[in-house]
Amino acid sequence: MSKVAFITGGTRGIGLGIAKSMAQKGFDLALNGMRDKDSVLTILEELEKSGIQADYFQGNIGSAEDRSRILEEILEKFGKINVLVNNAGVAPKVRADILDVVEEDFDYVVDTNMKGTFFLSQAVAKSMIKSKEKCPEDFFTIITITSVSAVLASTNRVAYCMSKSGLSMMNQTFAVRLAEYEIPVFEIRPGIIETDMTAGVKEKYETQIANGLTLEPRMGKPEDIGKTVAALAEETLTYGTGQIITLDGGMTVGRL
Repeated sequence: MSKVAFITGGTRGIGLGIAKSMAQKGFDLALNGMRDKDSVLTILEELEKSGIQADYFQGNIGSAEDRSRILEEILEKFGKINVLVNNAGVAPKVRADILDVVEEDFDYVVDTNMKGTFFLSQAVAKSMIKSKEKCPEDFFTIITITSVSAVLASTNRVAYCMSKSGLSMMNQTFAVRLAEYEIPVFEIRPGIIETDMTAGVKEKYETQIANGLTLEPRMGKPEDIGKTVAALAEETLTYGTGQIITLDGGMTVGRL
């Protein structure tokens, strides 16, 4: 049977870069997002040119009802999930100073980025354990996309930073809990990636990069993340559960 990858936020930005890399490696794809299905049909058709099956499961992972429905629909369609890629996330609606953040905006970010991702991972992990017990030789893994914002403070994006930091600990905890089932868990920590989320501040980042912010003199691309996720999904990294892989062009390398 084909291996199945479930990618949240999988039809744009980093998520789409991951989906393309996974399709090239022969994974069937269950993609999730907030847009209606008609708006992503062209993307699904393009991915299926790699000879895989790709389907879209619309819904908000911040909603318990949507999470339950999405998982039920994916398992009905594909029968199992070998790889969960936690990629979906939102930025603050307003980049407010930490002293001015309002509760509504805080909840919007944390409910999707951290709470929704945690409870989705919990449900998928239970499904993976059942599948592993039936097919012990099959490979299963959970990969969570966080951000260098998990360790770099931004005073006008505090909820985002907190959510990514929380996901980092979530990842460590799942690594501990799922080790007995031989289900490795990984965190990928991207730096500044060129997507629609960073489009509004692209000029600022390009100036900072030109002035030496990163060692590699460019913004990252979604395919940079996709290649690493695909490698992890193919068991390329063994004996490494719980590890954090930072893909930031050398931004967080300490320098004198």
